[in-house]
Amino acid sequence: MLLTLEAEPAVRCVVITGAGRAFCSGGDVSGMGGGAAPVPAGGTKPMLEDAVRKLQIGQETLTLRLFDLAKPTIAALPGAAAGAGMSIALACDLRIAAQSAFVTSAFANIGLSGDYGGSWLLTQLVGVAKAKELYYTSRRVGAEEALALGIFNEVVPDDQLMARTQALAESIAAGPPIALRYMKENLNRAVGADLRSALALEADRMVRCTRTDDHREAVQAFNGKRKPIFQGR
Repeated sequence: MLLTLEAEPAVRCVVITGAGRAFCSGGDVSGMGGGAAPVPAGGTKPMLEDAVRKLQIGQETLTLRLFDLAKPTIAALPGAAAGAGMSIALACDLRIAAQSAFVTSAFANIGLSGDYGGSWLLTQLVGVAKAKELYYTSRRVGAEEALALGIFNEVVPDDQLMARTQALAESIAAGPPIALRYMKENLNRAVGADLRSALALEADRMVRCTRTDDHREAVQAFNGKRKPIFQGR
């Protein structure tokens, strides 16, 4: 679905939310505990290696694809985002939460170390020491604390979550698609790049933007004291 949305020009912002009261409660614990299964007779590849590769593919298909998606993304959290569910929320660009929402790594509670990029994503937002605390303790981080830590961008009353998310998504979707895509790329790359590399990327993307119809439309709209209408060209 992410690939489909990325390729669709009419889609300018992607919102991800839960189908029920939670955003995503993580893996099904009742189905876990089978990691020590024996290697089948005549197997040509260790089961451990197969399992690792399967999880790597899953993480790249979801977390990495979501993080790198060439369009802005918003996670709307009506409730819990736990374990891998927390990681999915963190992979989005922005997070709007209901007052009853919370996040928790949850992994330590079931003897696991964590997956789907949560350790990297959380560290970028709150720093190493706080990320370690939240992983080691698996404690719940309520909406107001998550807002103060920078995990959530905004907290709203439960019954206003989707209306506020829709308004924000529409506001972003009305923006210049090409410039927004380059902004996201610049900011994502900045996490692991030095200043010289960041400057080089910014210069390239900036000049490309100056040659778009959207830039020319924005200038004309500014001079005409009207709102620009961006076409993504």
